[in-house]
Amino acid sequence: MSRPVILALPKGRILDEAAKIFARAGYDLAPVFGDTRKLVHECGPLRVLVLRNSDIATYVAHGAADIGVVGSDVLDEEGRELFEPLDLGIGRCRMIVAERADQPVDERSQSHLRIATKYPRTTRAYLQRKGITAEVIKLSGAIELGPLTGLCDRIVDITQTGETLRQNGLVEIDIVAEVSAKLVVNPARLKLDGDRLGALIDALEHALHAP
Repeated sequence: MSRPVILALPKGRILDEAAKIFARAGYDLAPVFGDTRKLVHECGPLRVLVLRNSDIATYVAHGAADIGVVGSDVLDEEGRELFEPLDLGIGRCRMIVAERADQPVDERSQSHLRIATKYPRTTRAYLQRKGITAEVIKLSGAIELGPLTGLCDRIVDITQTGETLRQNGLVEIDIVAEVSAKLVVNPARLKLDGDRLGALIDALEHALHAP
């Protein structure tokens, strides 16, 4: 008997939104919401792993999961070789550049621009596109504190409404990328189990476009 298809889903808001899409596609993920302390859930033909968004691509890339839902910010930052058949259109937000509202940066006169972010690879690519020279400082959280403490001049971070920026006296000055959750598949698993994974992808695509 073949094992279930292993699906990796992120904790939080995207999990709720993804479950609705899977339900419309005919896959009931209700067990995931039963015991929230469990990290592995048997959902009929699917075995669901509930992980941090930042770990989903790693699990899929290494074959510990066959398929996953992950933010495009993570995919762009990690640059892994994964098949991305669908943009699910959920978890929408923006990756932005922000600075202190009371201390706008003049790039022409700033001798040493510093930018703090959780996304150093994406930030460096953005700076290269813009022709801006800057030091990129990697942080893991509370990115908004950087400009307030003098650690950096600007930040690159994710925002949905901009409210956290405003509460911390920061203002958005540019958009790096629009972000949404995508379906990703391990290419090797797709070759080995193409019928089941293909059927799942087709069902999700139909659910996305159904009225």
